[in-house]
Amino acid sequence: MSKEITLAIFHDVHMKPVSSPSRHSVRAAISVLLRQDAASVQCTARQLGVSVRSLQRHLAGMGTSYSELVTEVRLDTACRLLAESDERISDIALRLGYTGASSFSRSFVRLMKMPPIAYRQQQAARGNGKARAGKS
Repeated sequence: MSKEITLAIFHDVHMKPVSSPSRHSVRAAISVLLRQDAASVQCTARQLGVSVRSLQRHLAGMGTSYSELVTEVRLDTACRLLAESDERISDIALRLGYTGASSFSRSFVRLMKMPPIAYRQQQAARGNGKARAGKS
């Protein structure tokens, strides 16, 4: 094989850009899809323009999994909604893809070591303390 052909093959095989979504882009896609009640790995992979297997391999290479990222996004969103809104816990649960408030509460307690209502109260107390400190 000539040197030119070898270089052309090397260029074609090894120099193609590989689409590898970042952790941030996967989390962003999950967040958007959770709002649409479609946060499956298939929908997320499609949203990112990669195959399901490529997404799974890429996440494994980052030391995580799709389900771990979904859990992270759900928890981050739940904490934000509990702290910044008066939305009912049952509505937050449904928004995040849980079957109901009880399954959401069990998951939240497992991850945060406190019930969602206690977290909301704690965050409200911190917010009131900050507001009082700002008025001094």
